[in-house]
Amino acid sequence: MILLLMGVTGSGKTTIGTLVAGRLGWIFLDADDFHSAANKAKMHSGIPLNDDDRRPWLAAIHEELVRRTGRAENIVLACSALKQWYREILSAGLDMKIVYLKDTFEDLERRIEHRQGHFAGTGILPGQFADLEEPRNALVVDASQPPDRVVNEILGRLDLS
Repeated sequence: MILLLMGVTGSGKTTIGTLVAGRLGWIFLDADDFHSAANKAKMHSGIPLNDDDRRPWLAAIHEELVRRTGRAENIVLACSALKQWYREILSAGLDMKIVYLKDTFEDLERRIEHRQGHFAGTGILPGQFADLEEPRNALVVDASQPPDRVVNEILGRLDLS
């Protein structure tokens, strides 16, 4: 099974994903690790990625998900997955549950301003909100809560604990 943690930048996908994977003993994958150097440079400069930038990125992630699930590995994937068709590419032929880490623009902006060592700054936040198509079939979790509470809610509501 794959658990996709999605949301805009700063929503806690990596933090929550690492914690969930650790609690379940599953593999953790961060979609940011699949970005090309050019994509990372654009985001660092505050330039939003476009769909052409994202297609090869999504394809690479899907390929890795297929490879790992073929070995019967359970995966927690942290990925923005902002649009429905992105989620369709990621989930094609796979058993995937989606968790949407939802928060306000203002809370996310504050969080991003205080994080260290990430290539994406607050400049891409407006573009991410503009691109965001909230999922219809997902567990929606308030990402403004403390991480342990978010993790417990995910595990409890998906009956994964």
